[in-house]
Amino acid sequence: MSDNLKRAAADRAAELVTDGMRLGLGTGSTAAHFVSAVGERVRAGLKVVGVPTSEATREQAQREGIPLSTLDETPDLDLTVDGADEIDDDLRLIKGGGGALLREKIVASASQRMIVIADGSKLVSKLGRFPLPIEVVPFGLTATERAIVRLLDSLGMSGELVLRHAPDGAAYVTDGGHFILDAHLERIEKPNVLASTLNNIPGVVEHGLFLGLATGAILATGDGLVELGQL
Repeated sequence: MSDNLKRAAADRAAELVTDGMRLGLGTGSTAAHFVSAVGERVRAGLKVVGVPTSEATREQAQREGIPLSTLDETPDLDLTVDGADEIDDDLRLIKGGGGALLREKIVASASQRMIVIADGSKLVSKLGRFPLPIEVVPFGLTATERAIVRLLDSLGMSGELVLRHAPDGAAYVTDGGHFILDAHLERIEKPNVLASTLNNIPGVVEHGLFLGLATGAILATGDGLVELGQL
């Protein structure tokens, strides 16, 4: 059922795409449904250009026949559609389960609108149940990890930091050549404080707290689609 729900949300988001749009194309299982839906419309005559947030999305969009660009060539986007690992009622997100958080955040920040598509289980009252991805440079990993732990302690937060691994057992490497530490925090009381202070740690490239970026959301539930914010 979950995959059908994701497709329903993606199809609704695809209805928001109009001729001539510059689109940010998200990463992950739900975003993949959106790329597929846009591809169907492109093959039917829709004229758009897409900026993918990962190499995986780029490859899918190429297969779908969607014309692609880069942020260097197309720095101002009309709409980005992406999934989320968690979303709260204030449209604050945790993203990065798929490992593309850095590019996803850059693309979202370049967009006039960001619409989140997800199944209803991703809606939470408090962020943090899903581990927070923190993208870090490989150099000085232990020092960076210790600095993150000290920061969390100073904020009264605790939780295990786990280096993400690829299926072959090696450290997972992002498209940007970085590692990811997943912070198992369970509950994030002050996302804004955590977001701003994490960015001050040398070695931290980016984190999965997306605050003030999503303008709307389409959540697919067993009772139908639920829309939040402004689409």
